[in-house]
Amino acid sequence: MIEVSSVSHAFEREDEGPLQVLDDVSCSIKTGTFVSLLGPSGCGKTTLLRILDGLVRPVAGEVRIDGEVVRRPAASRAMVFQEFNLLPWRTTQKNIEFALEVQGVSRAERRTRAQRTLSLVGLDAFANYYPHQLSGGMKQRVGIARALGVAPKYLFMDEPFGALDPQIRELMQIELLKLLELDRKTVVFVTHSVDEAIFLSDQIIMFSARPGRITTTIDIDLPRPRWSNDEEIKACDQFVKYRQQIWHLLKRELIGTAAAPAD
Repeated sequence: MIEVSSVSHAFEREDEGPLQVLDDVSCSIKTGTFVSLLGPSGCGKTTLLRILDGLVRPVAGEVRIDGEVVRRPAASRAMVFQEFNLLPWRTTQKNIEFALEVQGVSRAERRTRAQRTLSLVGLDAFANYYPHQLSGGMKQRVGIARALGVAPKYLFMDEPFGALDPQIRELMQIELLKLLELDRKTVVFVTHSVDEAIFLSDQIIMFSARPGRITTTIDIDLPRPRWSNDEEIKACDQFVKYRQQIWHLLKRELIGTAAAPAD
């Protein structure tokens, strides 16, 4: 269980006052669920994700995971960033193995797990390539594989498919769902795509414009496994209703943001 209790956060600015990005955010995320965070740009979704992982300490409130207050990153949690964050002197496979090295996994096991995740993200043929030899989308897939390779209990994903072209993005959504059917994890997923959030999630948490507050939580009642009939799922009446409901809520926040005066 992830428990977020009255979390607020602000960033200090040299020439101006603090920039508040989160305001009194509270929610519970049950173990084994896939939850997407959705809201306007700048509403604090990524900041909350970093707080959950222990990379950022909130200025107020706290996060508890499995009953313990989060103060720093832990081996049970893995983060996939928007940026690639690959080590330029390591090959694709060695980048994936890096986190396993830190955990003390044996060389043979590192190799096996890296090769398995490379296959998952479709980069088998690029195991010995260096980051400068890969496209942006391929680099992001390496980042995803690196996080999956450590077999975390909690997976925090910050727009992991945003750099991929639309066709590969949809395939990666399917591959992620396949993986989660085999090894159920608790996933917190930041996205700007309404359709992606609906297709992947058990629950969507909607945020207001900055400072981010939770406006509503929507349970997604669509059958699983979704990867086996993704086209039917995305075309069904219930999917369309969710899209209309969520877009209405999101549009209200976006219009309010556009009308608000600049900082």
